[in-house]
Amino acid sequence: MLLDDRGLVVRDAPRPMPGGPRDVAHVLDRALATRPDHEALVGRDARLTFAELDEAADVAAAALAAAGIGPGDRVAASLPNRPELVVAFLGAMRLGAIWVGINTALAPPEKAHMLRDSGARLLLTTPEIAATVDECPVHTVDASGTGTWHDECARAAAAGARPPEVVIDPHAPAAIAYTSGTTGFPKGAVHSQHNMLWPGVDARENDPGPADERHGVVLPLTLLNLMVLGPLFAWLKGTTCVCVDRTDPLGLRDHIRDQRITRMTFAPAIVHDLLRHPDVAPSDLATLRRPECGGSSTPHALRALFLERFGAPVLTGYGLTEAPTALSREMPGDDLVAGCSGIPFAPVQVQVLAEDGTPRPTGEVGELCARARDDGPWAGVYTPFLGYWGRPDATREALRGGVLHTGDLGRLDERGRVFVEDRMHDVIIRGGANVYPAEVERVLHEHPGVAACAVLGVPDERLGERVAAVIQPASGSTCDEAELAEFCRARLARYKVPERWATVESFDRTPMGKIPTGPLRARFT
Repeated sequence: MLLDDRGLVVRDAPRPMPGGPRDVAHVLDRALATRPDHEALVGRDARLTFAELDEAADVAAAALAAAGIGPGDRVAASLPNRPELVVAFLGAMRLGAIWVGINTALAPPEKAHMLRDSGARLLLTTPEIAATVDECPVHTVDASGTGTWHDECARAAAAGARPPEVVIDPHAPAAIAYTSGTTGFPKGAVHSQHNMLWPGVDARENDPGPADERHGVVLPLTLLNLMVLGPLFAWLKGTTCVCVDRTDPLGLRDHIRDQRITRMTFAPAIVHDLLRHPDVAPSDLATLRRPECGGSSTPHALRALFLERFGAPVLTGYGLTEAPTALSREMPGDDLVAGCSGIPFAPVQVQVLAEDGTPRPTGEVGELCARARDDGPWAGVYTPFLGYWGRPDATREALRGGVLHTGDLGRLDERGRVFVEDRMHDVIIRGGANVYPAEVERVLHEHPGVAACAVLGVPDERLGERVAAVIQPASGSTCDEAELAEFCRARLARYKVPERWATVESFDRTPMGKIPTGPLRARFT
């Protein structure tokens, strides 16, 4: 494996996308040719057609160039889900710059680490968010609605400024997506423009959806996976992306109803809140026919309840920052199976490998790994990330053997469907037996008194580890420990049943809605 001086893979050019485009810089080309006046990007204060978005992206690129940004320079942004964030991203792609999304909810040291680690030259943000960055190491530009960035773009537009002509290398570094960082500081997973395209191109060719699809994005667009699965995904199909800047049930309800959103990806906690709020009626979500959610962390009972109340199945999938985005997805019409994350996307071959790199038989658990499909029209198209920014050893470990090692344990069934069991380092080894926390959590989520839960291993002198559970009770429930243990014993092998319990009023969560278990361990010491 040949790495460059930043610890990234020097990759032979893969096959181009079937039907194009070649790079993100030209992601609007097909829609511009076929429906330039169709809405492309919608937000609270802006509505842009494809023709208007194309012009706005050129203006943003010109403004960035005037600020000294060129190919390979890192442009960071920390903004809410607003159109100006998306337009700036597209402008950076047209310059061949490297995008660094920084979630607004991160702690000040995390934001500062990402800026320093990436070597960002510029941060687009608001004064309020800039104030939360510890000793901000880069030049900041006020990108609030009426801030400096708005003025610079207005001046560039009035002067007829055009971005410089840049030859885009679709396989060069184009974005740094930082991992969630639940243990230690996060690593920067680097992606090319090429591998930001394949999820949308695959959907265009194999799951196009209706021409009037309106794809809402409620999870943070500062996460690269959401930029790929939101705007890029919609534009490659010639459809509309709606930026949603509220995650509370009523704010989200209003966006879905008023913007006629038809498709949206949620975190499980958001689905839960929509279901539980008395002022969210089925008629409010009548247009939402394609709700989607992460697979292994989505309780099956939540999916069944959403279908019963709102009439639409919540489709699940499996993905990770390094993929990028989803590797597998359930499709409309599929049976809803507990723990299932659907079948791999057309460009991707998912393998289940043992520790020595040999394939595991169908139905047996091993590490989930991904590589390009080696036959058919998608052969050689898929590429995973280029590696971790400045971390060559981590790059070699993740991409050893020419495949992406996810660090997740899972299995494939006889139909090729993906089932994620757990993170490899989260497996509880109790007296020599493996216990997968996700399996226990799925059972606990079936109990009506459990709103949310986290299962983890705690040290034990005799057994090595014991199974512990932290419970967030549902409203009006006390979650009796003996009752929960008995509930689990009826559904799990005895060694998998939690032996230690704790309760919380609510969980802290990562931007993708996951519960970091590290801070919970202190409850059992």
